[in-house]
This record gives sequence, structure tokens and C-alpha cells, in this order.
Amino acid sequence: MMARLISGVRNLFHRYPFVTNSAIYGSLYVGAEYSQQFASKRWLATASKPEDIDYATIGRYAVMGTAVYAPTLYLWYKWLDRAFPGTTKVIIVKKLVLDQFVLTPYLLTVFYAGMSIMEGSEDIFLELREKFVPTFMRSCIFWLPAQALNFSLVAPRFRVIYMGICGLIWVNILCWTKRQSLPVATKEIPTDSNNNEAVIRNSET
Repeated sequence: MMARLISGVRNLFHRYPFVTNSAIYGSLYVGAEYSQQFASKRWLATASKPEDIDYATIGRYAVMGTAVYAPTLYLWYKWLDRAFPGTTKVIIVKKLVLDQFVLTPYLLTVFYAGMSIMEGSEDIFLELREKFVPTFMRSCIFWLPAQALNFSLVAPRFRVIYMGICGLIWVNILCWTKRQSLPVATKEIPTDSNNNEAVIRNSET
């Protein structure tokens, strides 16, 4: 039964690689966001204050994962493997550098700006400005060793499974980062003793 299932999945990837990848990455994004919401609103919430799942947000993640990320990743890795075949150290380093410092900034920009557009934010680049650097640093910590292992040791037939596991972990990190509140800058209102005295005098008259 399991062998038949694996064979069927391989057949789908072989016959319909673009559609299959889009469906898998879209499902990863939906699953990661749903798990984040379920944990914070149901599992960790008090019994008296459970919150409803925000399906509108889950829908936005479905659009981002299926229609934006999946085509980009499919075309990118297809080009990367064709342009840099092999598993020598030089090839692996080239792939790592391009993947982390060319693809990742683009993906993070599209993610934060695209989600802000779908959310109807007035400043679509606000979240990008505030969260790009910490998210990029986390991606370096996570994806550089993960992709080094992928490009050097993982057999091509197991690469989809490996990337799926890594992708689910990373999307959870991305969803968690997206959910963090932006720092609010508070300005202290200067006090003027003369003005205060004038207000007091006026209130007494």
C-alpha cells in the first residue's frame, strides 16, 4: 500500500511537476498558518477565551504559497540544477550563495509586501522594513545548513520529501515572525510649565 502511494506521488511529480509542486507548497503554507493559529487561539488559549480561526488569513497564505512561491521556487531550482550540475564543493557553495543572497531577499520582499497588499495595509512596505533583517538572519541560520545538506547528501529521489519537511518548519518560523507585533514608536510630549500655568489660570477664570 505504501509503495503504491509513493509510486503514485512520484508519477504525479514526473507528469505534472509544476501543478504538484504548487499544490504541495500551497498546502505547506496553509498547514503552517493553521497550526500557528490553532496553537495560539485554541491550544494555548484559556478555556474561557478560545478564539476563532482566521480563515481569511489562511486564504492569503494559500494564495502566497500556491500562486507566488511555488512557481518561483519551481523555476528557480530547475534553473539552478541545470546551470550548476554536480555536488562538488565549489558547485555547492555557488548554489548556497545564490540561493541565500539572491532568491531569499526576493522571496521575503514578495512575502511581506504581498501579504500587506492582500491585508489592505496603507503602507505596504512597513512590515518589510521592520521585519526583513531579522527574518533574513533567521533564514541564514536555518536554510544555509539545510540546503548544504540538500545539495551535497540528499539523493534526488528524496529531495522533495526533504524539502517538504524543511519547508514546513521554515513556514512555521515565517508565520510566527509575521504574527509578531511591530514596535510602536512613542513620543514623549514635552511639558511646558508656563503653558500649564496658563491653562490653570484660564480654568480658574
